[in-house]
Amino acid sequence: MNKTFLTLSAAVLALTGTAAIAQHRGGENPDTDGDGRITLAEMQATSAQRFARMDANGDGVLNANDRAAVGAEMFAQADTDGNGELTAAEMKAAHEARKANRPERGDRADRRGRRGGDRSARMAEHFAKADTDQSGGLSQAELAAMHEARGERGKRGGRDGKRGGMHMSADTNGDQAISRAEFDASVQARFAKLDTNGDGAISAEEREAQKGERRAKRGERRGQ
Repeated sequence: MNKTFLTLSAAVLALTGTAAIAQHRGGENPDTDGDGRITLAEMQATSAQRFARMDANGDGVLNANDRAAVGAEMFAQADTDGNGELTAAEMKAAHEARKANRPERGDRADRRGRRGGDRSARMAEHFAKADTDQSGGLSQAELAAMHEARGERGKRGGRDGKRGGMHMSADTNGDQAISRAEFDASVQARFAKLDTNGDGAISAEEREAQKGERRAKRGERRGQ
């Protein structure tokens, strides 16, 4: 393993389906006409496609059942030998594949890795701790257990288990599910926040400004 090894926290989020649902923003480029500006209609159209993909059972709600289905599918794809467990090598390969499909996120992960140095020893320790049956691989149950432990650590640290924005902020009624209405409202709120000059479109400058704010907030959290 080396510093490009997928951190276990990210692996848990991805392979349990949590990240796929929590991060309904981003993904495909919503600027469908390529004019460098994103309108609300473009953002809504792209978001609707993502909702449809995440709504595995087609019931119009994103909930634990969808997360389980998405997680099972991603786990099966990563489990290349089909033995029901993921080795460190399989997890790394799955991570590299996602980076190839999402180059911007891959670049960000690489930058974080360079800032944090070589975390190989720490990752190996975390992997061994999660591998409770010492089989050399992580089952879906072991990944789920790590996800739960991660959330509990976040609560004790004052983050209410919501690290890195990986939480369902669109769940306004707190029922642990996101309805289509909640999802659409979240998209509209997101658009309004990014469209700082209120001209009905998000420019490249507004997107860059928002990225700068996110970087500043991450820096503040790391300094706490």
